[in-house]
Amino acid sequence: MDVGADEFEQSLPLLQELVLGADFVGLDIEFTGLRSCLSRPEQISLFDLPSEWYLKTRQSVQQFTICQIGLSVFSSIEGESNKYVAHSCNFFLFPTTFGILDSEFSFQASSVQFLNQYGFDYNKFLKNGIPYMNEEQEKKIKHNILTGNWKVRSSLDKDQIKVVIDEVTRWLHLAEEGDWMTLPGISGFQAFEVQLVLRQALPDIWTVLRDRGVIVKKVSKQHRWYLENNSCDRESCWKEKILLSARGFSVFFQMLVKAQKPLVGHNMMMDLLHLHEKFFRPLPESYNQFKLNIHNLFPVLIDTKNVTKDIWKELNFPRVSNLSEVYEVLNSDLNPTKNSGPVIIHASKCEKYVETKYPHEAAYDAFLCGSVLLKVAHLLLWRVHGQNFSGPDYPSIRPPILILTVRRWPEVSEQQVYREFQNLCKFDVRRLTRSQFLLLTNKFKDARSILKEYKHHPTLQVTLYRHWRHSPNVNCLLRVCGIVATWALVAFLLGRPSS
Repeated sequence: MDVGADEFEQSLPLLQELVLGADFVGLDIEFTGLRSCLSRPEQISLFDLPSEWYLKTRQSVQQFTICQIGLSVFSSIEGESNKYVAHSCNFFLFPTTFGILDSEFSFQASSVQFLNQYGFDYNKFLKNGIPYMNEEQEKKIKHNILTGNWKVRSSLDKDQIKVVIDEVTRWLHLAEEGDWMTLPGISGFQAFEVQLVLRQALPDIWTVLRDRGVIVKKVSKQHRWYLENNSCDRESCWKEKILLSARGFSVFFQMLVKAQKPLVGHNMMMDLLHLHEKFFRPLPESYNQFKLNIHNLFPVLIDTKNVTKDIWKELNFPRVSNLSEVYEVLNSDLNPTKNSGPVIIHASKCEKYVETKYPHEAAYDAFLCGSVLLKVAHLLLWRVHGQNFSGPDYPSIRPPILILTVRRWPEVSEQQVYREFQNLCKFDVRRLTRSQFLLLTNKFKDARSILKEYKHHPTLQVTLYRHWRHSPNVNCLLRVCGIVATWALVAFLLGRPSS
């Protein structure tokens, strides 16, 4: 089910009901870009600690925006064991552009091309995207709306609103009290802005928003005063409605937070950064503060990439990491519980994914996340490695660091070493000493391959890195200790009395 700005408000009660009754919620997000083109020292590296990765990625999150959020709400069916129903929804989002709020964001060509390849509808994103804002933006716009200190956001809007005012003014000269006219084709925030401007500029009119557009009615000043102070139409109440509409998807985000349901994603760290930045608060500089905030928002987070990583070896499944591939393996005959596992059905109006695959459509991927969790949970008890938002991170499980010792290749650079290995596999390279470099990959098989390939190489010797043996600091300390011990021994021998 696709939900845009036109359908969002009337969908909210149903969405709230679904989330409150859910066992857990699958999540996936699509962005206008992933990583900004940073200078080499700022590029993501496998050598990065989680806190370093966070600071580098934070810049990209601030530069790009969300174009689609997919949620798949999983609920167990009452009275039926091990059976679940999934309600899957795509939400097209677009940053709030109202009054003083006018966000800037970038597109990354590769990301646009990638989503376009999988049929992403950019018209729904650009023309019918649901607005959203974070708490800081909400405070600003709330203050400006409720105090009346707001402004039309662009010269284009000013021109459009000037045309509307001129049209209404000409009509007023001929209209009598009680007459009304319709301004068609005005919706969303533009409708609110038009009404605010007209009510401030013309004291003898009243406006009402209807499905067919903005209705303008000529009224007396006494009737206008009555309407402004009426319990349903007084200005403060009306402005609260404007604010509620301007918050858009952020209203549903708060519902999701209050529901405290487990949130399930796949390789979801980037998703969490965007959720924090776009709907909660700007990302803090402190990685630990970010983790604390996320833990308070969503106490239970389950990343299916981490969950499946630990059980894959035990079950002798083929090595995969892509979400679709993981789902296919769990649905294949390789899964011993394929026929006895949980039954998952799609809710009515959410049956798009019953027969057809839609990879990289947010709601489809969110559905896969939830399905993978249920199937893995049915296989065995599992434990999660990765980011721990309620405390210190768990120890990282990844391939060992290798050390390259270069002989007969003076003044060799990191870039030259990188090019030497790039045809065989991908390594991050970091200089340790003048003739030694650290190599790190994210695949165990690549580490084994390099160790085997360069075992007898005449100029490039690759071995496992041992801190006590290869660290310059440890070597320096050992040399100092050796010198001190030697001097102590010499002093002891020279100081001995002759017999």
